[in-house]
Amino acid sequence: MARACVCLLTVLASAATSTGNQTVFRGGIDLVTFGVTVTDRKGALVTDLSRADFAIVEDGRPQSLQHFAPAMGDGNHDEESLADLHPGLLLDTSGSMDQDLRLARTAAIRFLNLLPRSEDITLVDFDTEVRVTRYPQRDFPRMVERIRSRKADGQTALYDALGVYLDGASSQSGRPVLVIYSDGADSSSRLSFKEAIDLLRASHATVYAIGLLEHSGGARVQSRMNLERIAETTGGLALFPHSLEELEDFYGRILREIRAQYQLGYVSANAAADGRWRNVEVKVTRPGVKVRARKGYYAPFKPQQPRR
Repeated sequence: MARACVCLLTVLASAATSTGNQTVFRGGIDLVTFGVTVTDRKGALVTDLSRADFAIVEDGRPQSLQHFAPAMGDGNHDEESLADLHPGLLLDTSGSMDQDLRLARTAAIRFLNLLPRSEDITLVDFDTEVRVTRYPQRDFPRMVERIRSRKADGQTALYDALGVYLDGASSQSGRPVLVIYSDGADSSSRLSFKEAIDLLRASHATVYAIGLLEHSGGARVQSRMNLERIAETTGGLALFPHSLEELEDFYGRILREIRAQYQLGYVSANAAADGRWRNVEVKVTRPGVKVRARKGYYAPFKPQQPRR
């Protein structure tokens, strides 16, 4: 089934039509939503902003903010505020992870133990093949056992695994947050890196990449760049630990970021249903802060009816 999903995603990615040099995607949304992270000059999370502090500009035109959900500060750990969270784990079990898979398995299980209560958790583990299962919270022990049982073998289909996850996440109305454990190499995907990035740009998921690169050899620089690009496309982060102890600090950082995300939404003033990419800039009026969010989205697409 996973292979069939990958084939379908490859067809969908390549079935986008082109007008000149502009790619047009057959899909989209009316309410444009963004998860936004704001930090100060020292990198500390800023969680006390209000709706009035934000401005959204789409293709140079100011937009009217119609949905706003504030960030959760350190003193607010209300789990109901995270009820719409849909966590996902992407676990690389390919042969290139042989020396790091034990660390990746242990790291993934520890992270699962720290996650707030959620409706479900998606696990995608991959080598040459991609395997995906969505677990309700009550089946958490089954997912842990599955992670523990995985052995390093086969080639690496990272981009296909991303595509399979994003296909499932597209049907979820809440906040999909994906954590990737991988060395960033890809040796067998049908999707190209560019196609994977296009799918990420069209999604509303936030991706955090844990890059395990200690044994990547000469491919380390390129693998690091690929994981950084994957995360930054979604407004997330790529982190590169050297030990399990360092990972513990990263987990705290990711969980704080999840709680500290602002959720913004608006209906575009551009009503054209042309499926084109639209550049979006999220601005904050407070000086000295840095905003991290997706850079845009694909507009809805409705084919024109032929004239009679």
